[in-house]
Amino acid sequence: MSRIAPVEPPYSQDVQAVFDRIMPAGVPPLRLFTTLARSERVYRKFNAGSLLDRGTLTLRQRELVIDRTCALNGCAYEWGVHIAFFAERVGLTPSGIEALAAPAINKDDWTAEEAVLLEMCDALHAASRIPAACWDRLTTHFSDEQILELIALAGFYRTVAYFANGLEIAPEAFGAPLPGHTPAA
Repeated sequence: MSRIAPVEPPYSQDVQAVFDRIMPAGVPPLRLFTTLARSERVYRKFNAGSLLDRGTLTLRQRELVIDRTCALNGCAYEWGVHIAFFAERVGLTPSGIEALAAPAINKDDWTAEEAVLLEMCDALHAASRIPAACWDRLTTHFSDEQILELIALAGFYRTVAYFANGLEIAPEAFGAPLPGHTPAA
């Protein structure tokens, strides 16, 4: 049970409009969204920074950054949602999913472009910085616009982890388990 109860339908007109825009037809709004909607102001700000629109990255690039960031932050809730909805769509194999959740990334498991994305996630998580060597590799694969989006994406999903973990939001019924993660008691 979440520390703050989600709002229940009927939702306000503004909140319902956002749910209608971001949720697939026939899929109820995620527990994270309905919990944040307890404060419409927070929910509006959350959505404004969510990067849910199509940006300059491929779906696979986005998902690698999201999944790695969720794993590093022990965010089983958001990990479960993204693995369930997107892993197959972006070609993540069971071994790739396990590798994303591992304490350390084996660069040999990934293309050079993917490995530097994951290295960036690890560096930002550990020190809120991107070391020069990692930066140089990033710039060989990604434009300035893409790098800005990558950093924003990693930061946003760290914020998602703060909400999901801090509020102890229960996993969605369809969510995939985060390998090696023991839910909080």
